[in-house]
Amino acid sequence: MDTLAAAPGTGPNTSPLPILRKPRARATFETLPTDRAVVMGILNVTPDSFSDGGQHTTADSAIAAGLRMFYSGADIIDVGGESTRPGADDVPEDEEQHRVLPVVEALVKAGAVVSVDTRHASTAAKALEAGALIINDVSGLEISQDMIDLVAERGAYYVLMHNRGNSRTMGSLTQYGNVLDDVLAETVGLRDRLRAAGVEDHKIIVDPGLGFAKTGEQNWALVAGIERFLELGHRVLVGASRKRFLGELLTSAGKAAPPEQRDAATAAITALAASKGAWGVRVHDVASNLDAVKVVARART
Repeated sequence: MDTLAAAPGTGPNTSPLPILRKPRARATFETLPTDRAVVMGILNVTPDSFSDGGQHTTADSAIAAGLRMFYSGADIIDVGGESTRPGADDVPEDEEQHRVLPVVEALVKAGAVVSVDTRHASTAAKALEAGALIINDVSGLEISQDMIDLVAERGAYYVLMHNRGNSRTMGSLTQYGNVLDDVLAETVGLRDRLRAAGVEDHKIIVDPGLGFAKTGEQNWALVAGIERFLELGHRVLVGASRKRFLGELLTSAGKAAPPEQRDAATAAITALAASKGAWGVRVHDVASNLDAVKVVARART
């Protein structure tokens, strides 16, 4: 029996629990569901992500977590090696690659559709070589020309997320005339740069960038205006999972709900986004959000 990785807690004197019997056929983007919103599971291989930093700091633990997501129904596993929370430090590209590439390779071998969450063209290139199908880039207005050229050359699917600045500066860049109009206009500008480089429209996935250079009220305005993003003619991905604006909504006794208590609210946003026609949602808790998109799909038939 081929064993990809031992389950957590096993050691040299115990028999590893097999979590993969044999490689599956490599997945393609075209195998993703079309009768409901897709669920992208978040897998952070970082010590400092805002919700699950430090949970998966080794390749083996990250692989095991990713496989649990995959086997519980995640349509895509989004692997990231650099925290994008406000104030997070930059991670050297070689360290980012050390964290994510073994995980990408293992999950691809298992048959998962894998996305790589990175701002760096060099990491994206190596992840694509390892079998990732999607680049999920939070750079926004700071996107590098190297990344644009890579996406065009490789024909990769690309998540174009709206953002201003970087993790250290985005909190000071929340001044908009009308947040929905301005975010749409800036997104179109970025989209047109990709088009000009030869990226095909159907390879571009648009993400409003909830929580990135937006205040809580601005996030709610974007949630209410998801249909406007659909009018751009691209797939739309919504990433609200466990974010601060949900915690602020759920304040109790003067304290915002911590990230681990925001999953029910996340599933509510998922249901709302799916009902408005979003292509997908990016989430920490796969099971509850998969239930949500299935309910919406059934109610719409």
